[in-house]
Amino acid sequence: MDRALLIDLDETLMVEEPAAVASFEATAGLATMHHEGIDQATLAIDARSRARELWYAAPTHPYCKRIGISSWEGLWCRFENEGPDGRALREWSPIYRREAWRRALADQGVDDSELATDLGERFGDERRTRHEVFADAAGALSRLQGSHSLALVTNGAACLQREKLAASGLVESFEAVIVSEDVGAAKPDASVFERALELLDIPGERVVMVGDSFAKDIEGALSAGLGAVWLNRNGAPPTARPDVTEISTLAELPSALDL
Repeated sequence: MDRALLIDLDETLMVEEPAAVASFEATAGLATMHHEGIDQATLAIDARSRARELWYAAPTHPYCKRIGISSWEGLWCRFENEGPDGRALREWSPIYRREAWRRALADQGVDDSELATDLGERFGDERRTRHEVFADAAGALSRLQGSHSLALVTNGAACLQREKLAASGLVESFEAVIVSEDVGAAKPDASVFERALELLDIPGERVVMVGDSFAKDIEGALSAGLGAVWLNRNGAPPTARPDVTEISTLAELPSALDL
């Protein structure tokens, strides 16, 4: 095929932030079984806030920012990269998981390090039960496979993004999978899109990026010389750019591509 689509993963094919929020809430529920007076909703919010605080303060944050790993992903990622940054994150992650929940418990006057450790491990279990694919994803990919080469292009830790993809049941839809950690930079960096073009062996003018993040997916693709379709699921203000096609569901994608 002489045409290709690059497709984002999180919030494009798979639900991400709502799954994380639900996992925080479910994990916080465990704490209420051990200590009376804990407010479950508040604990869930505080754990997310404390995790973000720790994440941004850690020496590993510049690396995580460069490849696009979020603080809540860090709470359940196994960090299998064998490079120095991956090893540093793997060694620190049990401390990070425990400390995020320990501080959140302390915000409610609870001092229980053992429970904090349990909550840190429970979060990963909860998140792994919440791999959810958007209802419009599989059908759209199936229809597009007949006319385009498809590549997944996603930011994040390679092990975690590939784990999500494996759980989605969509692996066979893609001829190539590009994860920012493998490239060493995250979208909107041009190197991510260039890697995809290399693997597909298709020139940029024949390639379109599809994603939910205007800054990372759309502006990144346009800067790299690709076309772009913005998936605006949440009804954000429409773009005024004439070089960007906007859709609200993936079911609209084939028509947006004149198929």
